Amino acid sequence: MDARAQLPDEHLLFAQIAEGNEAAFRKVFHCYMPSFYAMIVQVTKSGPVAEDIIQETFLRLWINRDKLKEIRNPRAWILRIAYLQAFTFLRDQSIHHKAVARLAAEETNPADTELLMAFKHTEALIKKAVEELPPQQKKVYRFSRENGYKTEEIARTMGLSEQSVKNTLVRALRFIREYLEKAGHALLLLFLIMDRY
Repeated sequence: MDARAQLPDEHLLFAQIAEGNEAAFRKVFHCYMPSFYAMIVQVTKSGPVAEDIIQETFLRLWINRDKLKEIRNPRAWILRIAYLQAFTFLRDQSIHHKAVARLAAEETNPADTELLMAFKHTEALIKKAVEELPPQQKKVYRFSRENGYKTEEIARTMGLSEQSVKNTLVRALRFIREYLEKAGHALLLLFLIMDRY
């Protein structure tokens, strides 16, 4: 059955919704939802996506209810919002699939593979260097670089002054830098030298 046949006075209901009448809103929702859902499923080919789109559409209707009195064809206006969201979903899906395909192609690029291997090698060297740090330096380094703690958080956790934490971290970073240089890696990774104090 056409949803419009069930709503003899759309304009009155929309005027009531515009004034914040939740009962009128529920009536419009329950009347339109089945037919709108079926139409959006046809476009998206997905029931869950269609449900999300219908819910978002009616959420927008409620949020923008102050404009409803000006709408000449309420049903067409709601349906237009739903279709726009469905086509936006399809466009975003298409962009996503293209990006995934491009990344998959790039993964087989020899230059990228070489760079990734170099990164992993340097990362392994850093882990070895960290293992050779004195216990306190190792602890401060891990709190800072591996756990993302700020200087004041490390100081509080370890019962040290902030200056002591800074000095300890500087010594740890100097040791790791020298370790990498001896291994032929003069260029430090960005995350190693980033200032996180």
